[in-house]
Amino acid sequence: MKNLAMHWKILIGMVLGLLFGLLMKNLEQNGFVVDWIKPFGTIFINLLKMIAVPLIVVSLIVGLADLKDISKLSKLGSRTVLFYLCSTVVAVTIGLVLANLIKPGRYINDESRKSLIENFSVDASQKIELAVKAKNSGPLQPLIDIVPDNFFKALSDNGSMLQVIFFVILIGIGLILIEEKKSKPVVDFFKGLNDVIMKIIDIIMLFSPYGVFALMASLMVEIPDFSTLGALGIYGLTVLLGLFIMAFIFYPTLLMIFAKVNPIKFFKAIAPAQLLAFSTSSSAATLPVTMECVTDNLGVDEEVSSFVLPLGATVNMDGTSLYQAVAAIFIAQAMLPEALDLQTQLMIVVTATLASIGSAAVPSAGMVMLVIVLGQAGIPEAGLALIFAIDRPLDMCRTVVNVTSDSTIATIVAKSVGKLKTPQGF
Repeated sequence: MKNLAMHWKILIGMVLGLLFGLLMKNLEQNGFVVDWIKPFGTIFINLLKMIAVPLIVVSLIVGLADLKDISKLSKLGSRTVLFYLCSTVVAVTIGLVLANLIKPGRYINDESRKSLIENFSVDASQKIELAVKAKNSGPLQPLIDIVPDNFFKALSDNGSMLQVIFFVILIGIGLILIEEKKSKPVVDFFKGLNDVIMKIIDIIMLFSPYGVFALMASLMVEIPDFSTLGALGIYGLTVLLGLFIMAFIFYPTLLMIFAKVNPIKFFKAIAPAQLLAFSTSSSAATLPVTMECVTDNLGVDEEVSSFVLPLGATVNMDGTSLYQAVAAIFIAQAMLPEALDLQTQLMIVVTATLASIGSAAVPSAGMVMLVIVLGQAGIPEAGLALIFAIDRPLDMCRTVVNVTSDSTIATIVAKSVGKLKTPQGF
């Protein structure tokens, strides 16, 4: 095991965890897995989340201070936001096109619809309540949420990542604007702290195969056995097809055109981050590993990765946006007598794009923002109950796409500003 690459260790842990979970489920030992195995997976996720905010703060300060020029920051920021917006719009559009072509909602019969709504009505109502709070907060609330009233309070909450990034960018700008002899001791301190944090990440990753094993085992025993799950198969396959197109067609095309990077070597470089994203279903928890893969394996300069990746983990959710588009059309097809018109579907593109940006501060972000997309399109929010049964495995897959998107954009932006050092073998 010592000589194996990290992504192979994670993959082995994932497969063994699934097999162990399946065995325990057949032996009716679900309680043993939940009580004695799952906590180690939770500890692993907590370790990654624990280091995520310190990593963002330190690496972003170091990266911005090294720019030494406000115009460079402006160029980096504008290109990053442009690519993120464009990729999100493409993701939503692909989701809508596939949902309209495949029409997964037509495969839900009355019996399945009633059973799913009955089983998951409580879960759906909880998400609807959260969405109502988000909608009632006003159109400019996302802007208000970016600016913290207490930076240290924001530091203590992983859901306030945008607030942390906003304040840290101000610190970085301040370091650029003051005299270098005054900023140097501060920058040197954060550079030393950055090295310490990266070493802590290496230590945490030693535990990753065992953490992934625990997460997969608990996932297997917690998957519900519903006779109606088969009715959701076409919906699930539609989402997976869209995610496949994004991950293995759209992003590789962007990499070849804009960064001149071999897609096969790109996927090999970020494999540990992708596998971890699949296991944890959290872009934020995967962020430390994503930054390490993109910087060390892809050759993206730390100035770029420390700015683009934390921002992407917060606002760039291509996989989530695509899922929202497919889910909205699926629910509409299952619950409405008539198909949605073109204008309504175009508004879904706009709403889902904006929702992916504003979802970071909302708990259960993907589901909550989907409620807002449904409400805007006039689709019954109660239909959310139709997709709960298979949401967890789909969430794992869309998180992989979210992380792949962030890594792709970081590589492209780095190439555009001359900060991509092609590693040996690329």
